[in-house]
Amino acid sequence: MREYELTVIIQPEISEEGSAAIFERLDESMASQGAIRLLCDDLGKRKLAYEISRFHKGHYYLVSFLDEGAAIPELERLLRLDESVLRFLTVKVNDLVTDVEGRRAEAKDKEIELQRRADEKAAREAEEAASRAESERVAAEEAAAKAAADAEAAAESAAATADGDGDADGDGDEEAATDSGEEAPASAEGEASGDSSDEAATATATADAAETKKGDES
Repeated sequence: MREYELTVIIQPEISEEGSAAIFERLDESMASQGAIRLLCDDLGKRKLAYEISRFHKGHYYLVSFLDEGAAIPELERLLRLDESVLRFLTVKVNDLVTDVEGRRAEAKDKEIELQRRADEKAAREAEEAASRAESERVAAEEAAAKAAADAEAAAESAAATADGDGDADGDGDEEAATDSGEEAPASAEGEASGDSSDEAATATATADAAETKKGDES
């Protein structure tokens, strides 16, 4: 048998379930044609060499299988009919595989290793996501505490300003009262002075009248 590698590029937004459905159909087609699937390697999302159907990235998969060549036309037909498949390419990598069982065992070991790496990557990404979520939570709590402290400080400042305005108004009233008190004695003194002048003028007029009367009698 010959060994082939089938590279498939799927639209990047297709879910894992959607991709799994595509390769499930390919597996069924291989089995019906007598081909032997060795492994399916998820190569991840990569930048395309050029834009395809307005996509700049694609999700790459590499499928290895053994076949005499009869299964390839049907596989490519299925891929051509699927709109989520951007590109595919089938390449023969070994013209003659004599130890089929040995090659299957080798592919099985590699598939287990790939799955182990995928699990480690998923666990690492989950841990990083949890760490980011915790950091965001702490930052949000700190921001809330700062906002509360700023609001409290603003309220205290406003209260202090209001108290200062009240004290200033009280001082003004006291000054007005003081001014009124000081003016009152001055007025009293003026009135007293006016009374004394009137009395002196009356006394002078009386004296003058007496002198005149005395002169007339002489």
